Amino acid sequence: MRTPYHPARDDINLSDIFLRLERPYRQSIVKELAEKTVLNCKNFEFEVAKSTLSHHLKVLRESGLTQTRLSGTMAFVSLRREDLEHAFPACSMQFLGACAKEEQDASIGGAGFPSPQQVSG
Repeated sequence: MRTPYHPARDDINLSDIFLRLERPYRQSIVKELAEKTVLNCKNFEFEVAKSTLSHHLKVLRESGLTQTRLSGTMAFVSLRREDLEHAFPACSMQFLGACAKEEQDASIGGAGFPSPQQVSG
């Protein structure tokens, strides 16, 4: 199994993260990771094809939002909390806290996510 690509800490871009979180399914993945910290790819509670889940996890990883650690044939996914805090000290904890909320508010970006205007403003 080849090593998955992860952008460097300094290459994480907030607008790229928000672009990748446009899909509700990806928002759900981040929400689940915010609640459970680390998940094996097999433990996500979504009824989709394995290839679909793999694609969404790859998109989130390549945006810099998640990291994947390989151990044998297992892949463990987690949020890059420390890197996000370093890259966006004023908003990353607010951002991750919003991910864990159960309430959804479509007026601020959907699934509890703050809009880019709220984070940068």
